Amino acid sequence: MTDRAILIVDDEAQIRNAFKMAFEQVGYSTYLAESGEEALDVLKTNNIHVMYLDLRLPGMNGLDLCRQIRKDQPISIIYAVTGYASIFELRDCREAGFDDYFAKPVELGVLCRTAEEAFEKLARWKRK
Repeated sequence: MTDRAILIVDDEAQIRNAFKMAFEQVGYSTYLAESGEEALDVLKTNNIHVMYLDLRLPGMNGLDLCRQIRKDQPISIIYAVTGYASIFELRDCREAGFDDYFAKPVELGVLCRTAEEAFEKLARWKRK
C-alpha cells in the first residue's frame, strides 16, 4: 500500500492528461483509463489505492464503478470529479462510497493536496 500510484478515470483525454501532468510533477505515478471497464482492467494488474473518477463515463458510470471498486478494494480513497453536478448529487456519491466530491473545473493544486492527504491516511491505516 506504500506505492504512490493514482488512477485517473475520465473520458476526456485533455482532462486525463492535465491530471497526469499535475500529479507526476509532484512525484506520483499515474494510470489512466477512459472508461469504467478499462479502469477495472487497470486495477486487476496494479496496486492502486487513490483514484479520481469522472462520474459521467461511457458504459459504466462513475457511481457504479466506485461501487465495484469498493467491493474489490475496500481500503481505497476514491474521489468523484464531475462537470455535471446537477445530475450526480453529493448524497448519491456518498452512498456509492466516494470519499469526496469535486465539481469541474477544479484546481489541480487542490487535487494534489487531496492526494497527499489520501496517502497519509493510507499510511496511518497500514500502521494500525
